[in-house]
Amino acid sequence: MTIRVLIADDQMMVREGFSVLLNAMPDIEVVGEAVNGREAVDKVRELAPDVVLMDIRMPELNGIDATREIIAADGSAKVLVLTTFDLDEYVYQALRAGASGFLLKDASARQLADAVRVVAAGEALLAPSVTRRLITEFSRLSEPAHPCLFYTYP
Repeated sequence: MTIRVLIADDQMMVREGFSVLLNAMPDIEVVGEAVNGREAVDKVRELAPDVVLMDIRMPELNGIDATREIIAADGSAKVLVLTTFDLDEYVYQALRAGASGFLLKDASARQLADAVRVVAAGEALLAPSVTRRLITEFSRLSEPAHPCLFYTYP
């Protein structure tokens, strides 16, 4: 089965680079490109890709809002957010919007292709540096507010 991918990024060189890398994979085909979030939403409706690679910072409609619209229209849609910005707030916003994954643009071609495959299979994926911070934050938030409530009697 071939995984159909839409690339949404406002930088032509990035779109073309990702397209060349992914089209070199025997099981992945880039079926379209979008230059902004609004166009990404429209092309998802038109092309029904298996995975959308979504940049965060784009004109007209940013990647977070575009992801939110795509997921609202089709809850089974799969969006993999790709960004150069390793900011926790972007991770949280992307996940809240319904993204299936979050990857940094410094990933290798193999990591990108593997991420597309993971997301296409219905799984979730986070960049390793993001995963560590997310686990730390989750652990911090999950600590009991009142430790005495969890006292164990001998």
